[in-house]
Amino acid sequence: MSLPIDQQTVLVTGAGRGLGAAIAAAFAREGAAVAVNYRNSRDEAEALASRLGDRAAAFRADVRDGEAVSRMMADVTTRFGAPTTIVHNALADFSFNGDARSRLEAMAWEEIAAHMETGVKGALNLIKAAVPKMRERGFGRIVLIGTNLFQNPVVPYHDYTAAKAALLSLTRTAAAELGPSGITVNMVSGGLLRTTDASRATPDVVFDLIAGSTPLRRVTTPDEMADAALFFASPWSRAVTGQNLVVDGGLVFN
Repeated sequence: MSLPIDQQTVLVTGAGRGLGAAIAAAFAREGAAVAVNYRNSRDEAEALASRLGDRAAAFRADVRDGEAVSRMMADVTTRFGAPTTIVHNALADFSFNGDARSRLEAMAWEEIAAHMETGVKGALNLIKAAVPKMRERGFGRIVLIGTNLFQNPVVPYHDYTAAKAALLSLTRTAAAELGPSGITVNMVSGGLLRTTDASRATPDVVFDLIAGSTPLRRVTTPDEMADAALFFASPWSRAVTGQNLVVDGGLVFN
């Protein structure tokens, strides 16, 4: 079974700004009903939903809180119907500034745990809340946002990268378990994006270095990442699950 995007309800976490906002806008452009999840960025999320039209609305929930995620899922279902696609983009508070990153000898476990809580626990909470309705329908799409840094740690963000690597493992084990129910689970992994709130602190020289290292000679944009997320929700990916699609202009060959 597959559903065209314009017949779907899509929940995007961390969608008030940055990459999440670009993903929400891409799905709205293709005709989906879009739930714009946010934790703190209420004004940005509501403004985005307003721009996207009547088939979009903002929903607050901290993805680390399973009960809050369940309430959000119920609210989205009441408004638009049960989500057919979940895109988990939410990120713990973080700035991609290599000069300010924690080195291993000074790193506290809590820094890694913060990313695990949002990335991996958040994904688990979303899956637990969304999968029952997906099983009933015999259709579901779960798209998790990863990184190319665990293949090419040009800047060793130990905390962020460790959590994303764990999320890739969950992508594959969840795909194996949920596949018989018609639910696919895939990951879209970008490199440094130009530009999001998280990457705004990155020096221009780093962007230039990355651009010069890619076959396309440019840095990937949030809109380009968003289009890859569309693929995994579309009928064209109906036989694809457990995969990690790297979208970084060819910087990393997967």
